Amino acid sequence: MKRRFSALLGVLAFCIALPASTAQRVISLAPNTTELAYAAGMGENLVAASAYSDYPPEAKKLEQVASWQGINLERVLALKPDLILAWRDGNPQRPLDQLAALGIPIFYADAQNIDGIAKSLDALAQYSPHPKQAHQAAESFRQKVATLKAQYAHNQPRRVLLQFGTQPLFTASAATLQSQVLSLCGAENIFADSRVPWPQISREQVLTRQPQTIVITGGEQQIASVKAFWAPQLAVPIIALNEDWFNRAGPRIMLAAQELCSQLAEIK
Repeated sequence: MKRRFSALLGVLAFCIALPASTAQRVISLAPNTTELAYAAGMGENLVAASAYSDYPPEAKKLEQVASWQGINLERVLALKPDLILAWRDGNPQRPLDQLAALGIPIFYADAQNIDGIAKSLDALAQYSPHPKQAHQAAESFRQKVATLKAQYAHNQPRRVLLQFGTQPLFTASAATLQSQVLSLCGAENIFADSRVPWPQISREQVLTRQPQTIVITGGEQQIASVKAFWAPQLAVPIIALNEDWFNRAGPRIMLAAQELCSQLAEIK
C-alpha cells in the first residue's frame, strides 16, 4: 500500500495544474461543497465526494473519498482531479497542503457570513461548464436573503436559544452562520456575545438569559427530548429545523431561514 501511494505521488508530482476554466475532474471533500458544486452547474464534472454528500440525489452515486476520519489521499490521487473543493472547518489541513504541493488546485468554501455562500457560488463560476448557472444561483440566494430581511428584520426581537445537543449543552455565537440566519428573522440570539463560535453552556446560564423560544435541529423526537431536558424550569416554544439545511454552509441554508422566520412569526 505504501509503495503504491509513493508511486502515485511520483506520477502526480509532474502534473501541471490546469487553468481554472478547464476543470474536468472535480472532487468535493465535504457535503456543503458538494451542494455548492451542483448549484454552480458542476455536477457533471464531479468524480468523487465525501461521506454524507447526499444532495442532490445524484450525489449519492459518487465514490466517497473523505469522511470524519480523514481524506483517502491514495484514492484522491488515483482519480487525478484537476480541482478539489474543500472546507477548512471540516477537512484536515495537512493532506490538503500535500495535494496543493502536487499542483492540484484547491478551492476553499469557507463562508464566514451569509453572503459568503453567494460569493462561493460566484467564484465557482470560473470552474463550471455552466458559469451562468453559478451566477444565477448566487443572485437567487442574495434575493432570498434580501426578501427575508425586508419582511422580518424589523420585527420585535424575540430572545432565542440556539441549542445543539444536551450532553454537552452548547450553542452558537454571533460569529456563526446559524446565528446570522436567526438575525435575518429579526430574532435575538441570547448567546450572540460569546467569545467563541460554539460555546458550551450551562442550564443556569440559559435560565438566567430567559429565552422565549428554542431552536434545534431534528424532528418530533428531538423536540420531545428537549422539552424533557428543560422541564419544568423552562417551557417555551421549540422550533425544529432540518439538520442538513441549517448546519451546512450551502444554498439550502435559505430553506432553513425561510422555515425559521415563518415559524417565529407564528408564535404569539
